[in-house]
Amino acid sequence: MTEKYNARPWHLLKQDKYPRSDKSIEEKRLSICEGCPSLISGVCKECGCFMKQKVKLELASCPLGKW
Repeated sequence: MTEKYNARPWHLLKQDKYPRSDKSIEEKRLSICEGCPSLISGVCKECGCFMKQKVKLELASCPLGKW
């Protein structure tokens, strides 16, 4: 799988199909999310994901196109 996809929590359980991001990418993505008004208590109001987890999925994407 090389295309971006709608990440869901269970994707973290299947590392062979849904690879993990590098730590530096996770940190950069989370930093972007933390500056976004759509992030409320760690949850993105656009996609409903817990962002500390979603940023760990290499091929996940921001619903607003920020990363």
